[in-house]
Amino acid sequence: MIRVRLDKLFTVLIAGALAGLALAVVALPAALVYGVGASQLAGLTGGLPDSLLTPPTAQRSTLYAKDGTTPITSFYAEDRVDVPLAEVAPVMRQAIVAAEDVRFYQHHGVDVRGVLRALTVNTRDGGNRQGASTLTMQYVRNVLGTDPRLTEDQRAKATEITKARKLKEMRYALALEQKLNKDEILGRYLNIAYFGAGAYGVAAASKRYFSKPPSELTLAEASLLAGLVQSPHTDDPINGDADAALARRAYVLDQLVKAGHVAPDAAAAAKAEQLALKPSATPNDCTAVPEQHQDWGFFCDWFSRWWSEQPAFGANPDERQRTLRRGGFRIVSSFDPAVQQSAMEQVLRTYDVDDRRAAPTAVVQPGTGRVLALAVNRNYSVAANPPGWKNRPNTVNQLVAGGGAIEGYQAGSTFKLFTMLAALEAGLPLATDFDAPGRLVTGYPTGGGPASCDGRWCPSNADPSMDGYRTMWDAFGRSVNTYFAWLIERVGADRAVEMAQRLGIKFRSASDARLARYGAKGWGPFTLGVSATTPLDLANAYATLAAEGTYCAPTPIVSITDGAGQPVAAGRPECRPVLDPEVARAATDAARCPVGDQSMYRECDGGTAPDLRERLRRPVAGKTGSSEHNGTETVVAFTPQLAVASMAANPDDPQDAVGGAVVSDLIDVVGRVLSDTLRGQPARDFVPPSESVAFRRTAERTGN
Repeated sequence: MIRVRLDKLFTVLIAGALAGLALAVVALPAALVYGVGASQLAGLTGGLPDSLLTPPTAQRSTLYAKDGTTPITSFYAEDRVDVPLAEVAPVMRQAIVAAEDVRFYQHHGVDVRGVLRALTVNTRDGGNRQGASTLTMQYVRNVLGTDPRLTEDQRAKATEITKARKLKEMRYALALEQKLNKDEILGRYLNIAYFGAGAYGVAAASKRYFSKPPSELTLAEASLLAGLVQSPHTDDPINGDADAALARRAYVLDQLVKAGHVAPDAAAAAKAEQLALKPSATPNDCTAVPEQHQDWGFFCDWFSRWWSEQPAFGANPDERQRTLRRGGFRIVSSFDPAVQQSAMEQVLRTYDVDDRRAAPTAVVQPGTGRVLALAVNRNYSVAANPPGWKNRPNTVNQLVAGGGAIEGYQAGSTFKLFTMLAALEAGLPLATDFDAPGRLVTGYPTGGGPASCDGRWCPSNADPSMDGYRTMWDAFGRSVNTYFAWLIERVGADRAVEMAQRLGIKFRSASDARLARYGAKGWGPFTLGVSATTPLDLANAYATLAAEGTYCAPTPIVSITDGAGQPVAAGRPECRPVLDPEVARAATDAARCPVGDQSMYRECDGGTAPDLRERLRRPVAGKTGSSEHNGTETVVAFTPQLAVASMAANPDDPQDAVGGAVVSDLIDVVGRVLSDTLRGQPARDFVPPSESVAFRRTAERTGN
């Protein structure tokens, strides 16, 4: 009995407060005009949260290809994207007002008639059967209930059914309508309201239910959507009660007739229309790339990993991913579908998606670091694989760029580049000669194996034709192991390791990272590519030569704009000179030898991919590489405009040797991608090195 009396007393007190607020609303226009009661009104409407003027709503971010129009996928916690009110069909604007707040354009944030009506009904019947919420009040509740800066408890309190919350909503609504005009409030409401089926805001709802923009909504479609906001979780015609959705549509049409916006016969015709849904789901995350382009997922995955490393988007990877999924970014990537298609066609000629071996391939633009394609003969998918099959045909492991469980693959003699660069930087010219024997015993200790001679590393050449007097030009062209074993011992293995790191080679394997940090001076075999790497790291390292010594961090970005349309600095090319241009030009000159091109001083004499220059019909440089017993094979090639690296390996079993025969296929991969991508572009030649770096020592000395 005492509880009942207290409840009644509370109701009366709240009723009085609401009635007083209603009277204040009636007085508000006059007060604003004549300045009467300004202090009282200031107390009534003060303390408006900034979030109501600038709502921190979550909006989906969209990733596009480099043309800025081809969507790759979206990222979102809530499927929402804001649109201006002008891009919403007038009938949709009218329908939402007719459905939710027919007097929206007459009241000042709180509908006095509605408040008094609700008071009468709720006092008479008990409870909160009628809320008298205007569109402005609903907007307030939506903003406070979805503010990502609030805790879950704070958001729950902002939407709980209490008289105190209703009073706060009314106070905020009155204040808001002093700051914003009606159309501004309506536009914000349409962008924040939940329409069911995972669609937040009218743009997402229009796409979700009808696969069209909100500017194209018909009378029947707009009425259906407007009817959903009252009970979006139950009336959703895709996953919920389609009959309830149609009943609400009929109600909205009747309200439009009452408001004089729609003629009775037009409303009747709309009511008679069948429920004609054309649902479409907005893709979310990298596994939702277009089904016919599942290979795009590997670039998308690398983009997502890149984003997680950018401090501009948050303090840690989790926070950065939340920013991506809530920030409404428009991201134009460096991804080129045409280049990707060319790479995929060639990769699939090498191995099909079911093959246990893979040919991951990366394409990079020198001078910007922009990654145009990441291709591999796999589906980027979480779908199950046949029993006993790992990473094929489906995987979400990053086989091309590395990361997570993927440490990379041995790149063989392509790593000789780093020894050559270290030697050139130390003052040794390209003409440095050495009588390379068939086997060379070095001073580097080794733990055993076929390249061990009494505990010393003693590599041999792959073929007797490689033996004899060699310079850097023909030793690099013919890939003479003993020449580079001699050269790394002369210049210092630690210098070669540091050079590789300077050009972006990452040591993802724990054992490689340990050697690079603590045992680099004794890591002679490094010159033969015993360290694991990825096609992306390798392509970008060689792209540094193409850019004459300017290293650019690999980036998946052309531009990023935030939800307000403002450009974001993150993702712009991060480039810096890491080599003297003369050193880079000299290394490029030697790198023309392996691929059948000719150095500026005509010093090339044989190569491991001698037909590439003739096929491409433009200046080109590069290198092939085989790991021990042809376990992996690698080809990397570049022009001044493009760098491509392709590797053959078994990602699941490093002991499964791919064999030397696949090299010709990899040459086809890089050659075709270069040819297809550069078609129509002028053939550019490399800048020749000076005679001093080619033939004469400088004053610098090596460490030996």
